[in-house]
Amino acid sequence: ITLRSLQINFVALTNMFESLVFYSGFIALLLFFYRVQRSVQFNPFVNFGSLVIAIVLLALAFSPIAPDSVLPPIPALKSYWLVIHVALSFIGEAFFAVSFVASAAFLVVREEPRKLLYDRITYTAIAVGYPIFTAGALIFGSIWAEQAWGRYWSWDPKETWALVTWLVYTAYLHVRLIRRRRDNFAAILSVAGFLCTLFTFFGVNYLLKGLHSYG
Repeated sequence: ITLRSLQINFVALTNMFESLVFYSGFIALLLFFYRVQRSVQFNPFVNFGSLVIAIVLLALAFSPIAPDSVLPPIPALKSYWLVIHVALSFIGEAFFAVSFVASAAFLVVREEPRKLLYDRITYTAIAVGYPIFTAGALIFGSIWAEQAWGRYWSWDPKETWALVTWLVYTAYLHVRLIRRRRDNFAAILSVAGFLCTLFTFFGVNYLLKGLHSYG
């Protein structure tokens, strides 16, 4: 990312290849901090599963779906509001990737102590990632949209699916905090939220046309 930033004379977070590398790298960085911290008990399965996601994302970055040509961004993308928007969105989604693995494990295991641990990891990851994703995807995304296109919100497919993702995680926090449910339903919402992030990133880019098609 640093090398490409120097080559294009701008922060390299403006296309699919650069975004995938950043996303994968931040998951790896997050797992390092998860390994050395002491607040939440370390779980090897969550660490391994999240690392697999990071490796898959990195493999996709070097696949034909993400051309790695070093090209300067088009004028609409050369905005530091965009950089903040993209960076915070993927940082939030890195936490969601960890919560996805923990939620999937929660749905499979039967031992109560392990379920409680997976529930705590899921909740902690989403509680941290949710405000970061909110700021990046919705707040700073809207600011950049106004600068690039002259309006804060246009119901572009990627904007719509980002909102859907946010609503799913909002529902999770409501169920987990207000209803105090630590059951399969909360875990399913967490899994659904991460699947929405994947569709927002990959599905919208390749299946739906909109203002974000170039990214």
